[in-house]
Amino acid sequence: PSEAIRAMGDKAAARQRTQAAGVPIVPGYHGQDDDARLKEAATQIGYPLLVKAAAGGGGKGMRVVQREDELVEALAGARREARRAFGDPRLILERYIANARHVEFQVLGDQHGKLLHLFERECSMQRRHQKIIEEAPSPLLDAALRQEMGAAAVEAARAVGYFSAGTVEFIVDPQTRRF
Repeated sequence: PSEAIRAMGDKAAARQRTQAAGVPIVPGYHGQDDDARLKEAATQIGYPLLVKAAAGGGGKGMRVVQREDELVEALAGARREARRAFGDPRLILERYIANARHVEFQVLGDQHGKLLHLFERECSMQRRHQKIIEEAPSPLLDAALRQEMGAAAVEAARAVGYFSAGTVEFIVDPQTRRF
C-alpha cells in the first residue's frame, strides 16, 4: 500500500518505524536535521559516520565522514545533492561500519496479514553504492543468523503494513556479525 511505500521510502520514517517494532537498526540519528542538531548527534554517534539523504537511495546524498572537521562540508554537500536528486534536503546520520556486508531478504505478504521471507541474497559487491553482484545464499550467514535476520525482515514489513513482494536490506558488521 502507498502508506508502506511512503514509510519505507523515507529513511528517517523507516528507521523510526522499524526501531519501534524492535527491528535492529544501525545506530544513528533521524530527528530534526538542522546543522546544530546533526553536529550534536554526530558527537554522540562517534566517527566515522555516514551522512545520508532521508529521501535518498542509490548512494545519492551520501557522505562518509571520518573526523569532526569534515562534518560541515559533508552536510552541505549531501544536502545539495539530496535536494537536486530527490527534491528533499533532509538528512540522517548513521554509524559508518567499515567493510560492512549488505544482505537483503525478500519478503512476501498478502492482504490478510500473512508475511514470510524467501531467504537472502548478499549484495556486498558494489561500486559507488550500486550492486554489481548478488549472491545467494549469503556466504556470511549461518543457520542461526539467517533465521534471526529473516524474522527481523518480516517484522520490518509488518511494522509498515506491507503486502506484496519486497526487499528488506540489512547492514552486517563482518567482525561482530551484528546486523
